[in-house]
Amino acid sequence: MSRLVTIDCHYVMPQLAASYLREEDGEVAFIEANTTLTVPRLLAALEKEGLSPQAVKYVIVTHVHLDHAGGASALMAACPNATLLAHPRAARHLIDPAKLVASAKHVYGEEAFEHLYGVISPIDAAKVRALDDGAEVTLGSATLRFLHTRGHANHHFVVHDVAQEVVYTGDAFGLTYPSLQRAGRFSYPSTSPTDFDGEAALASVRRITDLKPRAVGLTHFGLFEDVQVIADQLIRWLEVATARAHEGAKSGDDQGTMEQRFKWQLEQDFEVEASRAGLSLTDADRKLIRFDLELNAQGLALAALKQRG
Repeated sequence: MSRLVTIDCHYVMPQLAASYLREEDGEVAFIEANTTLTVPRLLAALEKEGLSPQAVKYVIVTHVHLDHAGGASALMAACPNATLLAHPRAARHLIDPAKLVASAKHVYGEEAFEHLYGVISPIDAAKVRALDDGAEVTLGSATLRFLHTRGHANHHFVVHDVAQEVVYTGDAFGLTYPSLQRAGRFSYPSTSPTDFDGEAALASVRRITDLKPRAVGLTHFGLFEDVQVIADQLIRWLEVATARAHEGAKSGDDQGTMEQRFKWQLEQDFEVEASRAGLSLTDADRKLIRFDLELNAQGLALAALKQRG
Protein backbone atom coordinates (compact mmCIF):
# COMPACT_ATOMS: atom_id res chain seq x y z
CA MET A 1 0.00 0.00 0.00
CA SER A 2 1.07 3.58 -0.67
CA ARG A 3 -0.34 6.44 1.38
CA LEU A 4 0.41 9.97 2.48
CA VAL A 5 -1.36 11.51 5.47
CA THR A 6 -1.13 15.13 6.61
CA ILE A 7 -1.23 15.39 10.41
CA ASP A 8 -2.19 18.64 12.13
CA CYS A 9 0.23 18.92 15.04
CA HIS A 10 -1.95 21.53 16.80
CA TYR A 11 1.22 23.47 17.58
CA VAL A 12 -0.02 26.62 19.36
CA MET A 13 -3.21 26.48 17.28
CA PRO A 14 -4.76 24.26 14.59
CA GLN A 15 -3.29 24.31 11.07
CA LEU A 16 -0.06 26.06 12.05
CA ALA A 17 2.37 23.12 11.77
CA ALA A 18 2.08 19.76 10.02
CA SER A 19 3.80 16.41 10.11
CA TYR A 20 3.52 13.92 7.27
CA LEU A 21 2.99 10.18 7.64
CA ARG A 22 4.29 8.38 4.57
CA GLU A 23 3.76 4.64 4.14
CA GLU A 24 4.93 2.39 1.33
CA ASP A 25 4.64 -1.41 1.36
CA GLY A 26 4.21 -1.48 5.14
CA GLU A 27 7.21 0.74 5.90
CA VAL A 28 6.56 4.16 7.46
CA ALA A 29 8.32 7.49 7.65
CA PHE A 30 7.34 10.51 9.71
CA ILE A 31 8.47 13.73 8.06
CA GLU A 32 8.76 16.42 10.75
CA ALA A 33 8.45 15.62 14.46
CA ASN A 34 7.09 18.94 15.75
CA THR A 35 7.33 18.89 19.57
CA THR A 36 7.40 16.31 22.34
CA LEU A 37 3.85 17.33 23.25
CA THR A 38 2.69 16.41 19.74
CA VAL A 39 4.07 12.87 19.71
CA PRO A 40 0.86 11.26 21.11
CA ARG A 41 -1.03 12.88 18.23
CA LEU A 42 1.45 11.43 15.71
CA LEU A 43 1.18 7.97 17.23
CA ALA A 44 -2.62 8.22 17.22
CA ALA A 45 -2.52 9.01 13.50
CA LEU A 46 -0.32 5.95 12.99
CA GLU A 47 -2.81 3.76 14.87
CA LYS A 48 -5.72 5.22 12.91
CA GLU A 49 -4.05 4.03 9.71
CA GLY A 50 -3.75 0.52 11.17
CA LEU A 51 0.02 0.79 11.52
CA SER A 52 2.27 0.12 14.51
CA PRO A 53 5.26 2.05 15.89
CA GLN A 54 7.38 -0.97 14.93
CA ALA A 55 6.62 -0.21 11.27
CA VAL A 56 8.29 3.21 11.45
CA LYS A 57 11.57 2.99 9.53
CA TYR A 58 12.48 6.68 9.52
CA VAL A 59 11.88 9.85 11.50
CA ILE A 60 12.91 12.75 9.26
CA VAL A 61 13.44 16.37 10.30
CA THR A 62 14.08 19.07 7.71
CA HIS A 63 16.06 21.17 10.23
CA VAL A 64 16.41 21.48 14.01
CA HIS A 65 14.16 24.46 14.72
CA LEU A 66 11.99 23.14 17.52
CA ASP A 67 8.64 23.29 15.71
CA HIS A 68 10.18 20.75 13.30
CA ALA A 69 12.51 18.64 15.44
CA GLY A 70 11.56 19.21 19.09
CA GLY A 71 9.62 15.95 19.23
CA ALA A 72 12.31 13.82 17.56
CA SER A 73 13.70 12.23 20.72
CA ALA A 74 10.26 11.27 22.07
CA LEU A 75 9.13 9.95 18.69
CA MET A 76 12.31 7.91 18.30
CA ALA A 77 11.79 6.45 21.78
CA ALA A 78 8.29 5.34 20.75
CA CYS A 79 9.42 3.81 17.45
CA PRO A 80 12.05 1.16 18.29
CA ASN A 81 13.06 0.33 14.70
CA ALA A 82 13.37 3.89 13.44
CA THR A 83 16.46 5.73 12.22
CA LEU A 84 16.52 9.51 12.46
CA LEU A 85 17.48 11.22 9.19
CA ALA A 86 18.90 14.75 9.34
CA HIS A 87 21.19 17.25 7.65
CA PRO A 88 24.84 16.74 8.66
CA ARG A 89 24.87 20.10 10.46
CA ALA A 90 21.66 19.20 12.30
CA ALA A 91 22.53 15.67 13.38
CA ARG A 92 24.92 16.65 16.16
CA HIS A 93 22.27 18.85 17.81
CA LEU A 94 19.86 15.91 17.88
CA ILE A 95 22.46 13.59 19.38
CA ASP A 96 23.35 16.22 22.00
CA PRO A 97 20.57 18.85 22.23
CA ALA A 98 22.04 20.68 25.25
CA LYS A 99 23.02 23.84 23.33
CA LEU A 100 19.76 23.85 21.40
CA VAL A 101 17.69 23.55 24.57
CA ALA A 102 19.75 26.15 26.46
CA SER A 103 19.38 28.64 23.61
CA ALA A 104 15.61 28.11 23.39
CA LYS A 105 15.18 28.43 27.15
CA HIS A 106 17.12 31.68 27.05
CA VAL A 107 14.72 33.02 24.40
CA TYR A 108 11.44 31.69 25.84
CA GLY A 109 12.19 31.27 29.54
CA GLU A 110 12.05 27.94 31.37
CA GLU A 111 8.30 27.85 31.97
CA ALA A 112 7.28 28.88 28.45
CA PHE A 113 9.79 26.44 26.95
CA GLU A 114 8.32 23.51 28.87
CA HIS A 115 4.78 24.60 27.95
CA LEU A 116 5.65 24.71 24.24
CA TYR A 117 8.20 21.94 23.86
CA GLY A 118 8.25 19.64 26.88
CA VAL A 119 11.39 17.54 27.44
CA ILE A 120 13.99 17.12 24.68
CA SER A 121 16.40 14.24 25.28
CA PRO A 122 19.60 13.09 23.55
CA ILE A 123 19.24 10.52 20.77
CA ASP A 124 21.63 7.58 20.46
CA ALA A 125 24.18 8.46 17.77
CA ALA A 126 23.87 4.94 16.36
CA LYS A 127 20.23 5.73 15.51
CA VAL A 128 21.01 8.99 13.68
CA ARG A 129 22.03 9.16 10.01
CA ALA A 130 23.34 12.35 8.45
CA LEU A 131 22.49 12.72 4.76
CA ASP A 132 24.59 14.51 2.19
CA ASP A 133 23.09 16.52 -0.64
CA GLY A 134 21.49 14.18 -3.17
CA ALA A 135 21.43 11.17 -0.84
CA GLU A 136 18.64 8.63 -1.31
CA VAL A 137 16.92 6.10 0.94
CA THR A 138 14.25 3.52 0.22
CA LEU A 139 10.88 3.27 1.90
CA GLY A 140 9.41 0.01 0.71
CA SER A 141 9.57 0.31 -3.07
CA ALA A 142 9.62 4.12 -2.95
CA THR A 143 12.65 6.40 -3.07
CA LEU A 144 13.13 9.47 -0.89
CA ARG A 145 15.80 11.90 -2.10
CA PHE A 146 17.32 14.62 0.09
CA LEU A 147 18.38 18.01 -1.23
CA HIS A 148 20.23 20.58 0.84
CA THR A 149 18.38 23.90 0.68
CA ARG A 150 20.00 26.87 2.37
CA GLY A 151 18.41 30.26 2.87
CA HIS A 152 16.15 29.76 5.86
CA ALA A 153 18.72 27.72 7.80
CA ASN A 154 22.19 26.44 6.93
CA HIS A 155 21.26 22.96 8.17
CA HIS A 156 18.09 22.53 6.11
CA PHE A 157 17.13 19.91 3.55
CA VAL A 158 13.96 19.06 1.66
CA VAL A 159 12.68 15.59 0.86
CA HIS A 160 11.74 14.63 -2.69
CA ASP A 161 9.22 11.79 -2.62
CA VAL A 162 9.62 10.51 -6.16
CA ALA A 163 6.70 8.06 -6.12
CA GLN A 164 4.21 10.60 -4.77
CA GLU A 165 5.75 13.45 -6.84
CA VAL A 166 5.78 15.54 -3.66
CA VAL A 167 8.52 17.65 -2.08
CA TYR A 168 8.30 18.05 1.70
CA THR A 169 9.72 21.52 2.00
CA GLY A 170 10.17 22.32 5.70
CA ASP A 171 10.56 26.11 5.69
CA ALA A 172 12.38 26.40 2.34
CA PHE A 173 9.15 27.01 0.38
CA GLY A 174 7.52 29.53 2.64
CA LEU A 175 4.41 29.65 4.78
CA THR A 176 0.91 29.09 3.40
CA TYR A 177 -1.54 29.05 6.30
CA PRO A 178 -4.96 27.64 5.34
CA SER A 179 -6.87 30.41 7.15
CA LEU A 180 -5.28 32.99 4.83
CA GLN A 181 -6.35 31.22 1.63
CA ARG A 182 -9.88 32.62 1.57
CA ALA A 183 -9.42 34.38 -1.76
CA GLY A 184 -6.35 33.86 -3.95
CA ARG A 185 -3.17 32.12 -2.88
CA PHE A 186 -1.33 33.98 -0.10
CA SER A 187 2.16 32.67 0.65
CA TYR A 188 5.24 34.34 2.09
CA PRO A 189 8.76 33.27 3.07
CA SER A 190 10.32 32.80 6.48
CA THR A 191 13.36 35.10 6.68
CA SER A 192 13.85 34.43 10.38
CA PRO A 193 17.15 34.57 12.30
CA THR A 194 19.87 33.51 12.40
CA ASP A 195 20.81 32.10 8.99
CA PHE A 196 18.69 34.01 6.47
CA ASP A 197 20.47 34.35 3.14
CA GLY A 198 18.35 35.86 0.39
CA GLU A 199 20.31 34.59 -2.59
CA ALA A 200 20.44 31.07 -1.13
CA ALA A 201 16.71 31.17 -0.34
CA LEU A 202 15.91 32.13 -3.92
CA ALA A 203 18.14 29.32 -5.23
CA SER A 204 16.34 26.86 -2.93
CA VAL A 205 12.90 27.89 -4.19
CA ARG A 206 14.07 27.44 -7.77
CA ARG A 207 15.69 24.10 -6.99
CA ILE A 208 12.38 22.82 -5.63
CA THR A 209 10.37 24.03 -8.63
CA ASP A 210 12.94 22.53 -11.02
CA LEU A 211 11.91 19.11 -9.68
CA LYS A 212 8.44 19.79 -11.17
CA PRO A 213 6.58 18.16 -8.29
CA ARG A 214 2.87 17.45 -8.42
CA ALA A 215 2.58 19.08 -4.99
CA VAL A 216 4.60 20.56 -2.16
CA GLY A 217 4.10 19.49 1.45
CA LEU A 218 4.67 22.56 3.62
CA THR A 219 5.25 22.22 7.33
CA HIS A 220 3.29 25.48 7.64
CA PHE A 221 0.82 24.17 6.38
CA GLY A 222 -0.37 21.39 4.13
CA LEU A 223 -0.21 20.00 0.60
CA PHE A 224 -0.55 22.41 -2.33
CA GLU A 225 -0.55 21.63 -6.04
CA ASP A 226 -0.21 25.19 -7.44
CA VAL A 227 3.54 25.00 -6.96
CA GLN A 228 4.55 27.68 -9.45
CA VAL A 229 1.99 30.15 -8.09
CA ILE A 230 3.50 29.82 -4.62
CA ALA A 231 7.03 30.00 -6.03
CA ASP A 232 6.28 33.23 -7.91
CA GLN A 233 4.97 34.84 -4.72
CA LEU A 234 8.00 33.70 -2.70
CA ILE A 235 10.45 34.93 -5.33
CA ARG A 236 8.82 38.37 -5.33
CA TRP A 237 8.99 38.57 -1.52
CA LEU A 238 12.57 37.26 -1.38
CA GLU A 239 13.88 39.63 -4.03
CA VAL A 240 12.54 42.57 -2.02
CA ALA A 241 13.85 41.12 1.26
CA THR A 242 17.31 40.56 -0.21
CA ALA A 243 17.47 44.13 -1.51
CA ARG A 244 16.44 45.48 1.88
CA ALA A 245 19.10 43.48 3.69
CA HIS A 246 21.70 44.91 1.30
CA GLU A 247 20.41 48.43 1.95
CA GLY A 248 20.53 47.82 5.68
CA ALA A 249 24.13 46.67 5.44
CA LYS A 250 25.07 49.96 3.77
CA SER A 251 23.01 52.16 6.09
CA GLY A 252 25.17 52.14 9.19
CA ASP A 253 22.05 51.73 11.35
CA ASP A 254 22.21 49.55 14.44
CA GLN A 255 20.28 46.28 14.72
CA GLY A 256 17.35 47.72 16.67
CA THR A 257 16.81 50.55 14.21
CA MET A 258 16.91 48.18 11.26
CA GLU A 259 14.48 45.77 12.91
CA GLN A 260 11.96 48.53 13.46
CA ARG A 261 12.28 49.77 9.89
CA PHE A 262 12.04 46.27 8.41
CA LYS A 263 9.02 45.51 10.60
CA TRP A 264 7.22 48.64 9.37
CA GLN A 265 8.07 47.79 5.75
CA LEU A 266 6.88 44.21 6.18
CA GLU A 267 3.59 45.40 7.65
CA GLN A 268 3.03 47.41 4.47
CA ASP A 269 4.10 44.44 2.32
CA PHE A 270 1.56 42.17 3.97
CA GLU A 271 -1.24 44.61 3.25
CA VAL A 272 -0.17 45.01 -0.41
CA GLU A 273 0.30 41.29 -1.03
CA ALA A 274 -2.98 40.44 0.67
CA SER A 275 -4.77 42.92 -1.53
CA ARG A 276 -3.04 41.44 -4.59
CA ALA A 277 -4.41 38.03 -3.53
CA GLY A 278 -7.91 39.45 -3.02
CA LEU A 279 -7.64 39.01 0.74
CA SER A 280 -8.92 41.57 3.21
CA LEU A 281 -6.86 41.04 6.37
CA THR A 282 -8.81 40.81 9.63
CA ASP A 283 -7.52 41.40 13.15
CA ALA A 284 -7.27 37.61 13.55
CA ASP A 285 -5.15 37.41 10.39
CA ARG A 286 -2.82 40.14 11.62
CA LYS A 287 -2.49 38.34 14.95
CA LEU A 288 -1.61 35.12 13.13
CA ILE A 289 1.16 36.69 11.05
CA ARG A 290 2.53 39.02 13.75
CA PHE A 291 5.04 36.48 15.09
CA ASP A 292 6.34 35.71 11.59
CA LEU A 293 6.54 39.40 10.81
CA GLU A 294 8.66 40.09 13.88
CA LEU A 295 10.95 37.11 13.24
CA ASN A 296 11.33 38.05 9.58
CA ALA A 297 12.35 41.59 10.53
CA GLN A 298 14.93 40.23 12.97
CA GLY A 299 16.28 37.89 10.31
CA LEU A 300 16.72 40.71 7.81
CA ALA A 301 18.51 42.86 10.38
CA LEU A 302 20.91 40.06 11.29
CA ALA A 303 21.54 39.33 7.60
CA ALA A 304 22.40 43.00 7.08
CA LEU A 305 24.83 42.95 10.01
CA LYS A 306 26.52 39.81 8.65
CA GLN A 307 27.03 41.48 5.28
CA ARG A 308 28.96 44.29 6.97
CA GLY A 309 31.45 41.70 8.20
